[in-house]
Amino acid sequence: MANVELILLQRVEKLGQMGELVAVKPGYARNYLLPQGKAVRATKANKERFERERVQLEAQNLKRREEAERVAERVAGLTVTLIRQASEAGALYGSVSSRDIAEAATAAGLSIDRNQVLLVHPIKTLGISAVRVELHPEVIIDVKVNAARSVEEAEKQARGEAIQREAEEKPELGPLFGEEEAEAQA
Repeated sequence: MANVELILLQRVEKLGQMGELVAVKPGYARNYLLPQGKAVRATKANKERFERERVQLEAQNLKRREEAERVAERVAGLTVTLIRQASEAGALYGSVSSRDIAEAATAAGLSIDRNQVLLVHPIKTLGISAVRVELHPEVIIDVKVNAARSVEEAEKQARGEAIQREAEEKPELGPLFGEEEAEAQA
């Protein structure tokens, strides 16, 4: 199939800036760019309408970007803590998704939608991970996600301490066999 020509109504990462005429595959246009309002088809009528409204669209975009930059300055260095169950080896029994991060960030004072969380892979282990959050197509901030088994463990991770395995904290129970049997098998 032939590519579809579109006019971008906002900046799209790895594609182009607002106002650019781009050629994309039909599925990308039909399933992502057009429904989300990020682009319009490059017909003669749309080109003329865009040129008439360009100044207004650029002013709106600039205003939204400035607001996003102010929010980014206010929440710089934000860390959200998520308490999850995990194995002794540190593997989570579920994974931390973009929805979990968005809910935790909203509770911490940064009102975002899960679509704004740019999570390449779900978080599946304990520890601190950096996640990108898109406040505006031109304003992206890093949010630290601290996945831990308890609040105490999260505080230790935040200080940079290594998390001890619970098995090391428990006292030794001794050998399963009596000492004589253990020596005999050795």
